[in-house]
Amino acid sequence: MNLYEHTIIARQDVSPSQLKQIQEKYSKIVEKLDGDIVKLENWGLMNLSYIIKKNKKGNYIHFKIKADGKIISELEKNEKIDKNLLRYLTVRVKKFDLDTDYFKKNEETEELNKKFINEKKKQ
Repeated sequence: MNLYEHTIIARQDVSPSQLKQIQEKYSKIVEKLDGDIVKLENWGLMNLSYIIKKNKKGNYIHFKIKADGKIISELEKNEKIDKNLLRYLTVRVKKFDLDTDYFKKNEETEELNKKFINEKKKQ
């Protein structure tokens, strides 16, 4: 079994219940084909680098999957026809980083951002 990090971007106007259905749909596909979802992260609504299908923002969902290549191809085949998704990306990795939460906001980074913004305003 190989290790994969798989990220999907759903449209910005998708409701929270639809977002939950999307997570469950793709989780079930992986589990049905004897894959294993090690971690599922909902990164939330973030700005896109450029406009995709008239959307400036997207809901990011990130999976850490232990599976065969056939499972990933089946997953991507289903994502190609899903109208609620803007993009998807699968990357094969050697090991998972399960400790770091890259998109979790903590108080220290928020304070640093506020200081930086205030310094910019003074200039």
